[in-house]
Amino acid sequence: MPETEPTDESAEAPDLTNKSVVKAMTLLRELGRHPRGITVTELAQIVGMTRPTAFRLLLSMEQVGFVDRTENNYTLGWEMARLGRLADPTAGVAAKVQPILEGVAQEISETVSFALVKSQTEYEIIAEASASRLLQVSNLYVRRQYPLHASATGKILLADLADTRVSQLLSGTLASFTPQTITDSKVLVRQLKEIRENGYAVIDNELEEGLFAVAVGVRDADGLLLGVVTATGPDQRMKSGRLAGTVEQLRSTAEEIGKTLE
Repeated sequence: MPETEPTDESAEAPDLTNKSVVKAMTLLRELGRHPRGITVTELAQIVGMTRPTAFRLLLSMEQVGFVDRTENNYTLGWEMARLGRLADPTAGVAAKVQPILEGVAQEISETVSFALVKSQTEYEIIAEASASRLLQVSNLYVRRQYPLHASATGKILLADLADTRVSQLLSGTLASFTPQTITDSKVLVRQLKEIRENGYAVIDNELEEGLFAVAVGVRDADGLLLGVVTATGPDQRMKSGRLAGTVEQLRSTAEEIGKTLE
């Protein structure tokens, strides 16, 4: 009697993942955490791989420029740097983040945006979502960056730096946008200390009259700042006893986005 083919419902989808490629990517990610180099033995131990397997994969990647080796130390190679320059860091990220933003925007009834960190002092807002309100902020932020000292997102970036670095970046009088803008770098440095302690940043009429924003950093498992999630709205509404709840919502959102981007 001929054997019957398993139905789509009963058959499990085959695992088509190439295990060697996955292991190679694991090695590359770990190499990225060691810019000064790491030995194959140390690398294998960290990622839970046998030394011979790690060595073979590193040797193969070295031959195509993905890995460099100086004596016994391995680092990311020139080809990785070249591909990194070609890649659009926002590609795919906005699509992953957008549904999360839409959910929290409806929960807190304000405009919520996500900014991707590009460097220590640069960010780009790549996604936003707005609640169904007559009075709201919408479609104003995507693809833009605002002054670091006068934006909640910018303050999160500054708070991630040492005070000496902040003083170097923002020496002298800072640009004023409203009477509430912080223009004294010493005052700003004191506020950044509070931001580090509290875990969130706000602007209160500092960029535009009537505009209030609160921001929380999005970090990876190692604590690296990947981006910032921000809620923005009219000051009289956002300051009316809702700030604590909004901060907690943003913290949960930041954690969810961080896991999504891993």
